[in-house]
Amino acid sequence: MLISIVVPVFNEEENIDAFYSEVCKYMEPLPLTFEMIFVDDGSRDATPLILDRLSQADSRVRALIMARNFGHQVALSCGLDHADGDAVITMDGDMQHPPSMLPQLIETWQSGYQVVQTIRKATEGVSWFKKFTSSTYYKLINSISQIHVTEGGSDFRLMDKQVVASFRLFRERARFIRGMISAIGYKQATIEFTAPPRYAGTSKFSLRRMLHFALDGITAYSKMPLRIAFYIGVLCGIASFAVTLHVLYIKLFTEEAVPGWATISASILLLGGLQLTGLGIIGEYVGRIFEEVKQRPLYWLRADLRQECPSRSVFEKNKKITCDIRENCL
Repeated sequence: MLISIVVPVFNEEENIDAFYSEVCKYMEPLPLTFEMIFVDDGSRDATPLILDRLSQADSRVRALIMARNFGHQVALSCGLDHADGDAVITMDGDMQHPPSMLPQLIETWQSGYQVVQTIRKATEGVSWFKKFTSSTYYKLINSISQIHVTEGGSDFRLMDKQVVASFRLFRERARFIRGMISAIGYKQATIEFTAPPRYAGTSKFSLRRMLHFALDGITAYSKMPLRIAFYIGVLCGIASFAVTLHVLYIKLFTEEAVPGWATISASILLLGGLQLTGLGIIGEYVGRIFEEVKQRPLYWLRADLRQECPSRSVFEKNKKITCDIRENCL
């Protein structure tokens, strides 16, 4: 029985060795074999070289070096595409997904569940703002989407090989894997945990990335924004018609002067702003359609590193690039 552990990393040179040791600590006593598939998402530090060293020292380690930064969700998909285990576990390499939970995930899977999803109940050291925005986002997406995404859901999960085979059929570019797993079905279980602080370094998930990730989740699983734009347009049309009747009444049946500039200016600004908002929502969906119809690959690799890997020469040619960034690399 083989367990594949997929770990996307981006500039995690300070965490990889500690993460590798912790995974081995909890996986080696189990009566099964395992492999670690690290996916380097275009790191600019010594991360690729550390992965190179680990892959040569341990045959259970494989490193996929992506040609550039494609994003966390695509890096996860890359690892899942290359995982051949009877079950596949996805987790981050910053130690916020505790390796100590790996035996529990496997035990739950062996009891008959095909997806074992972890639910983050709390994260040590996270600001109130991030907690508030996360809670609000999950409430929003669940209110407008046909699928239910559990609040606190993370990308720390175990999937049976049958689920992974089904997941590989989903090739959309705007990937919201938490929603995809919720929609994929199969027998699922959840395990709650409290995420510890990062072992080292800082989070690479900036506010811009979080907003982009949130937008992917909403547009991938809901047409409600388009419907809201339509409803607002109808209401504004009715309001504009009522204002027009009011102006005609003042003009025809009273002697009062029509203060047209204020009314017209306000109406133009209101309607123009709402129209641009509606066009922006439509444009977001059209833009995603445009990305899909080009049918470009989700990602491509610079190297696939493992013991006696035939593509090692490809990586060696690019080794100088990383060394130029980090002079004291391995």
